[in-house]
Amino acid sequence: MEYEEIIATVQHAAGDIPRGEAERATAAVLRTLAERLPRGEARHLLRELPAELKPLVHKETDDPERLDIDDFLDRVAAREGTSVETALRNARAVFAALGRALSPEETGHLAANLPQTFDPLLAEIQGRQVSLMPASEFRRRVAQRLGTDDAAAWPVIEAVLGALAERIAAGQAEDLIAQLDPLLHPPLRQGMIAAGPEARRMPLDEFLRRVAVREGTDEDEAGLRERTFEHVRAVFATLAEAVSPEEWFDLTAELPAEYPGLIPAAP
Repeated sequence: MEYEEIIATVQHAAGDIPRGEAERATAAVLRTLAERLPRGEARHLLRELPAELKPLVHKETDDPERLDIDDFLDRVAAREGTSVETALRNARAVFAALGRALSPEETGHLAANLPQTFDPLLAEIQGRQVSLMPASEFRRRVAQRLGTDDAAAWPVIEAVLGALAERIAAGQAEDLIAQLDPLLHPPLRQGMIAAGPEARRMPLDEFLRRVAVREGTDEDEAGLRERTFEHVRAVFATLAEAVSPEEWFDLTAELPAEYPGLIPAAP
């Protein structure tokens, strides 16, 4: 596949963006991808790209940088000079172009060298459909359940996801991250960092308090519990719609018997 075809594919897949933006996106994604890959795999990728793109994936060092999907998108966004949301859109477009430009063997190698959290990008390179609820839709559904606007719903989502990541096992949090829009990952990552041995065993009242603290609320205890309970229910109900039934079952199986009032049935 020639350079012009790759850039045209990126333009179209990203929603008919200007050529200059498509070229910047392609360069940012390929440079960051090369940093994530072992040198041997980067060389395999280099051999299948047109001459104009080869310098972007050339690397001297052998050790790959252990970037997760969030680090990857942050770095792409910094290189593009854009938001993480735009970086995700453009990265998916570049991976879609790579899916057309590379051999099946090379796309298989790429998939084997990237972790599960890269699935939204790998789906593009492999021509698979991935049912990933956009963060904007997640926010809209939470807002609708709470009877508020999208802006007011976002701090609630961050608070609940952060407290949830403190409560569940790190491996379960990683599985959850793999099924959510990368824009929803930061509060989960923050919760994983904040989690300690006691967090994993927190009773319901402590869980609700942690959500409230993350929201920055200063209500009295009675009002606090009722309001926070509804916030958690709204986010949990949306999570049940956003992830697979298997993931929802695994997630709720980690929560103790006193939590069911918060937990809707899987859709």
